[in-house]
Amino acid sequence: MRQQLIDLRKAMSEHHVDWVIVLTDDFHASEYAGDHFKCRAYVSGFTGSAGTLLVGQEWAGLWTDGRYFLQAARQLAGTGIDLMKMAEPGVPTMNEYLSENLKLGQTVAFDGRTFPQARMRQIARIIEKAGAHQRGDLDLVGEIWTDRPALSAEPVWELDVKYAGKSRAEKLAQIRLSLQDADADWLILGSLMDVCWLTNLRGNDVHCTPVVLSYFALSQKEAVLFVNPAVLSDEIRHNLNRDGVRVLPYDEITTFVRALPPDAKVMMDSNSVNSLIWSAAESAGVKILDRTDPTRLPKAAKNEVEVANFREAHLKDGVAVTRLIYWLKTQVGQIEMDELSVARKLVSLRKEQEGYLGESFEPIIGYGPHGAIIHYSATPETNVPIEAKSFLLADTGGHYLEGTTDITRTIAMGPLTREEKEMYTRVLMGHLRLGAAVFKHGATGMAIDYLAHSALWEINMDYNHGTGHGVGYVLSVHEGPQSFFWRSRDGKPGAVLEPGMITSDEPGVYLEGKFGIRLENLTVVCDGVTNEYGRFLHLEYLTMVPFDLDAVVPELMSSRDIQLLNAYHQQVREHILPRLRDEGERNWLTQATRAI
Repeated sequence: MRQQLIDLRKAMSEHHVDWVIVLTDDFHASEYAGDHFKCRAYVSGFTGSAGTLLVGQEWAGLWTDGRYFLQAARQLAGTGIDLMKMAEPGVPTMNEYLSENLKLGQTVAFDGRTFPQARMRQIARIIEKAGAHQRGDLDLVGEIWTDRPALSAEPVWELDVKYAGKSRAEKLAQIRLSLQDADADWLILGSLMDVCWLTNLRGNDVHCTPVVLSYFALSQKEAVLFVNPAVLSDEIRHNLNRDGVRVLPYDEITTFVRALPPDAKVMMDSNSVNSLIWSAAESAGVKILDRTDPTRLPKAAKNEVEVANFREAHLKDGVAVTRLIYWLKTQVGQIEMDELSVARKLVSLRKEQEGYLGESFEPIIGYGPHGAIIHYSATPETNVPIEAKSFLLADTGGHYLEGTTDITRTIAMGPLTREEKEMYTRVLMGHLRLGAAVFKHGATGMAIDYLAHSALWEINMDYNHGTGHGVGYVLSVHEGPQSFFWRSRDGKPGAVLEPGMITSDEPGVYLEGKFGIRLENLTVVCDGVTNEYGRFLHLEYLTMVPFDLDAVVPELMSSRDIQLLNAYHQQVREHILPRLRDEGERNWLTQATRAI
């Protein structure tokens, strides 16, 4: 049995705790978490990026998804922790397991700072129904983790208004109007993306997401940033003070909330504010308004400056990814390459672009059958060599000062079967059809997602993921509220598509054990014609990288599909060719974007 598990159970006994839930999350519901927050990995030994650990005195289990079944099985061997394969037949969810095994009078403990209030409510209902007790104020892993890494304290930097498009003062005034409209006295922000968008601050405290560990409190007269003061330069302190922003230590947020006047109306989003802060507000006796953060929509609908910068970021990224495809096509079979070396090669090409900051997510580089694993991420154990045949799927992205990118290309590494070509062509047809969508203002992504599926649905095939997600500006590569998805996940139609919203267009098809195909561009919603029938919008591509004509079967495509492909390739050629210096790359791109 793993020693950390033994130590945790000893700490549980000392606190009279029967069950402990250990999440992968930080205090802000971030997609990625820093080393300080890797409690689940410390106890279990499982290092994958997603998973939940439930520890009882007699049994322990770890839930993770299909991306990590092999890795988790290897890392959990001999630990005394069972692997619970999510979504597999006969495997209960963590909530279901807890419901079935929690006994009357038992106590469930967790670190409430890592539980968003919305998730906490789900657990609380289970605990209450069982007649059990909860302790959300215990960090039991912290008690046994003697060499725990300190909280990240990377230097903060400011995103200049020439990139952000709006100053911090303008954004504060804008959100204060939202507070007024909601009849709220205070707004508490828990999401790092929301805080950083509002303050135009960026950092390096979360992997692949250039944000700062922080909270924010805003009223009509006050603005308070909760952050480690040591990460702020004198210049940034001066600039914050100039804009009326007071700085308090990061860990004083609960003390601050607890001291709010009882008659205050406090707006918080239960999906991003953690349960410890929520409990502090309840103990203060304030009226809590559980609302979506008012920063969400203005953060998603990029202003004109941000959109212009996004276009430039994608031209830089287009050069890097185009050069990668050229290198793959010309070097496969000539030099040794594998999934991990391809990822390293792309990072090196992106680094050559001015203003590159880093990857926007862990790269998904899957060769052959690995491409059929939707969120496959190569490890030294799973890494395979790339040969001069079949497909290589590369889903990657980068942060630049001018914006964030996310692109997927599936590349023919050599001769393809008829099936591989037909599937590629159908995915491409759906991609182009969605990218050419024209729709009335008021439509959501649900109204137009059919276009992306159409060529696959015609032959009774489909892909089991959303077609598109929003993208932040040098923030999270996955950002709401908009999406492209053909059905409702929660019984609601979804967010209305507004000008400036940047959303991915990424249909795919996945044949287990054979290959996977996904083609992704980022799009921006643009204003079109307004007439007696209403206001019309359309999508424009930001991504500028060729598709693979070696995988296209033109006779499967309609004349309209071919027209759309040729028009896109002409754009790629016009924008990217002048930025390529190597003659071989220029000649290849000219051929790769030829009209068919």
